[in-house]
Amino acid sequence: MPWPDHPEPTAEEIADRVRTERHGPVLLVRIHRPDRHQAIDPATTLGLDAALNRLDDSDDLRCGVLTGGERAFCAGTDVTVGPGAPTPRGGNYGVVARRRTTPLIAAVEGVAYGGGLEIALACDLVVASRDARFALPEVGLGLVANCGALFRTPRALTPAVAKRMLLTGEPLTAARAHELGLVTDLVDPGAAVDAALALAATIASRSPVAVRATLAAVDSAVLEADARGWADTDRAVDAIAGSADRAEGLAAFAEKRPPRFSGH
Repeated sequence: MPWPDHPEPTAEEIADRVRTERHGPVLLVRIHRPDRHQAIDPATTLGLDAALNRLDDSDDLRCGVLTGGERAFCAGTDVTVGPGAPTPRGGNYGVVARRRTTPLIAAVEGVAYGGGLEIALACDLVVASRDARFALPEVGLGLVANCGALFRTPRALTPAVAKRMLLTGEPLTAARAHELGLVTDLVDPGAAVDAALALAATIASRSPVAVRATLAAVDSAVLEADARGWADTDRAVDAIAGSADRAEGLAAFAEKRPPRFSGH
């Protein structure tokens, strides 16, 4: 999708958007755009790509935790500027098309909407607070979910629940997501990061060779399905790329008014 041109992010912007902390063999990666609910812009994409490259390339890191803020894990793409170009290793957001060798846990507080949910879906495990919410609101903007949700949501939930989310844009509670299997660990509000770090420490204490081999085997089972899913997603994106509905949806969002879709 075309986005307005902006200057290349500076190293300082990239470092500010995505912050990392070592917890022994665990790397905590935090999206930091509190004024934009952790929405992804070009600097955030580059920061996430660098952090996850470090996670996979460091022999002494055995698990990662990806999180956002207290009120928002991630609100998806910043539609005022776009997310920047896909990265060679990570794809969109530097995350969603990545073939990782190190386990990654999403720690979700608040909303995981649009691309935020797609980032969580790209992780191996999801720890969420009881007041977290998950949604795919793209159709309300005349868009389609283009970062994996079209094929990963039916896999993580059920086809019917996935269609309801994708076609209405309405949110799913953390309790319901846990009941259906998307959320692996449901915790009290404010406890997602600590719970995810504890889970990551458990994984990190296991045999690194066995963990890598297990992750590779599980992921290989869905690679063929993912390839078809990405091709189908590209066709869906092409179908709406030049539509009047897409233009109207983005304009309405920018102007903070309800969209007036024409169906064209």
